[in-house]
Amino acid sequence: MTYDFDNALSRRHTDSLKWDVGSGELPMWVADMDFPTAPPVIEALKKRAEHGVFGYNIIPDEWYGAYIGWWKDRHGIEYRREELIFATGVIPIISSCVRKLTTAGENVLIMTPVYNIFFNCIRNNGRNVAEFPLDYDRESGGYSIDFDALGKALADPQTSLMILCDPHNPIGKIWDRETLAKIGEQAYDNGVTVISDEIHCDLTDPDIGYVPFAAASEKCRDNCVVCMAPTKAFNIAGLQTACAAVPNTRLRHKVWRALNTDEVAEPNSFAVTAAIAAFTEGGEWLDELRSYIYRNKLQVGEFVRRELPRVRLIPSQATYLLWLDLTDYGMSSKALQKHIRESTGLYLSDGSIYGKGGEGFLRMNIGCPLAYVDDGLNRLKKALDALEHV
Repeated sequence: MTYDFDNALSRRHTDSLKWDVGSGELPMWVADMDFPTAPPVIEALKKRAEHGVFGYNIIPDEWYGAYIGWWKDRHGIEYRREELIFATGVIPIISSCVRKLTTAGENVLIMTPVYNIFFNCIRNNGRNVAEFPLDYDRESGGYSIDFDALGKALADPQTSLMILCDPHNPIGKIWDRETLAKIGEQAYDNGVTVISDEIHCDLTDPDIGYVPFAAASEKCRDNCVVCMAPTKAFNIAGLQTACAAVPNTRLRHKVWRALNTDEVAEPNSFAVTAAIAAFTEGGEWLDELRSYIYRNKLQVGEFVRRELPRVRLIPSQATYLLWLDLTDYGMSSKALQKHIRESTGLYLSDGSIYGKGGEGFLRMNIGCPLAYVDDGLNRLKKALDALEHV
C-alpha cells in the first residue's frame, strides 16, 4: 500500500464535531473519517493558502472538467458543462430545492430508514415528511422496495418531490439500474421530481460500481436533481464544496435560481481547489482507501459472527457506515446507544433518528484506522455482554 491508513491521527482539540466527546470516549457516529485527505488535495490547498489573498472567487473551467471527467471515467455518465452548478453542500442543495420545487404543506417522500438530515430539510421548510418504509428481510438482512406501494405513494397529488439516497445511508445498499429506472418512471409519470443524493457514490466496495440516477433511463435523466461532492470520499466536508447536476433545462433554471436566492452557490477560496485536486489527482488514494475500508468491514463481519451472535450486520456494498440490527435485545435504539456509551465510551448513532425501520438498530462509522475498529468492537461486546446478565 502506498498510503498509511493505520496512522491514528489525533483529532481532539481541533474543533471536530465528531471528536467533541469526553476523555476516553471513542466516537464512531457522525459520517466523517479519521484519515487525512489525499496528499494531492493537501498540496493544492497549501499552494492556495501560500498565495495569501482570499477574495471572491469564480468557478473556473477546471472545476467543470474535473467533475465531467471523473463521472465519465468512473461512473459511465457524461454530464455537460451547462448541467453543473456549484453549491456549498449537498444539504444546502436539497433544502433550497425543497423550498423552490414545492410549496408549504406539500409532501416530500423519503425511503426510510434514511439519512436523518433529510427530515430537517423537509420539516424546517414547512413541508410534510412522507415516509415510505423499505421492506426489510430480517433473515437475510436485505432491503427492497414494494413498487406497488411506492406507486400509490407517489400518486398522492399532495406529493411533489422525492429524495432518493444512493448509495443508501444508513443501510449501505446500491440501487441497481432496473430499480432506479422503476423509481424514475413512477416519479415521472406522477409528476414527482427526484432529488438523488449520491454523495457516497465513490465509497463502494472494491470492484463494485454504482449507476447514477440520471443514467438509468431517459425519464430519470429528465426529472432529477443529482447531488454530488468530493466531501465524503476525500474527507473534506469542512470545506463546503458540492455540485448539483440537472440535465433538464427548465428544472435546472429553477435549481440555479434556488441556490443563488439562498446564496449557497458561491465558493470559498478552498472549495474549488480541493474538488479539482480530488477529482483529477486523487484516484489512486481513493482506491486504496476503499480497499482499507472494505478490510475494516470484513473485520467487523468476522467479529460479529464470532462474538456477537444476537447482532445482525446488514450486508452492504458501499459507504463506511455499518447498519447493525440489535432488535434481539428488545430495547429501544436510544436506550441501547445510551447504555453502550455510558458503560464503555463507545459512541454510535441511534437508529431511530433515521425514521421508520430504524428502531432497534445502531449505525457504526468504520472510516478510521483498524485499531479504532478493534477497540470499538471490544467496547461493543463488553456493553452487550453486560446486558446478558441484567
